[in-house]
Amino acid sequence: MKITLLQHTPLEVCAHAIRTCWQSFDKSDSGGEKDKELIDRVGNKFKHASTLEHLIYTFYIQGISRAVLQELARHRIASLSVKSTRYTLKELKNEDTFLSREKRSNENVGEFFILAPDLKRASKYIVLTDNDEVNKYSVMALENLRQLLVAGIPNDKAKYALPECYKTELTWTINARSLQNFLELRSDKSALWEIRDLAYEIYNTLPNDHKYLFTVKTY
Repeated sequence: MKITLLQHTPLEVCAHAIRTCWQSFDKSDSGGEKDKELIDRVGNKFKHASTLEHLIYTFYIQGISRAVLQELARHRIASLSVKSTRYTLKELKNEDTFLSREKRSNENVGEFFILAPDLKRASKYIVLTDNDEVNKYSVMALENLRQLLVAGIPNDKAKYALPECYKTELTWTINARSLQNFLELRSDKSALWEIRDLAYEIYNTLPNDHKYLFTVKTY
């Protein structure tokens, strides 16, 4: 996966919102240490977390599975603009088969052929796991989808055969309060491995001067 931070709100904006409540603008240091401490104290320690909603982050997330996309959509107060299968499944039409016939031999049965998945080419379109059997059947599902498209089945119907591992990408906009919740839940060891990796990558992509507002669990 690849995560790109497209834009973020300066800390000074959040501090300004907080200082609006007390009209203490004269105490601001324009996003410096005083403002940073104020944001943490009011937003986190005093639990006036709505003030953190003034901090907005927009990420471009590439190479996650549609399985993770479903879990990501469960996080509220976030905006998602997702790669459309209706318009983009044509990317598969010009591909050769993802399954090749390989000759094998066995002293008991002699020569025979097996269908071998092309994992390297398939990884352009699907997320692979550390399980060989899962990967094999994922590639078979990808090949079934490709054959439907080659046969002229419209995208809107062919997409019902999409495997959960099919890669997608999206632009994701979220505020700091919701992002705190996401990172806390999805960095937990009980979270799906792929969304846990996503949580770590998102945290690593945050501006360094914003990271003090967030925590991720490590094991």
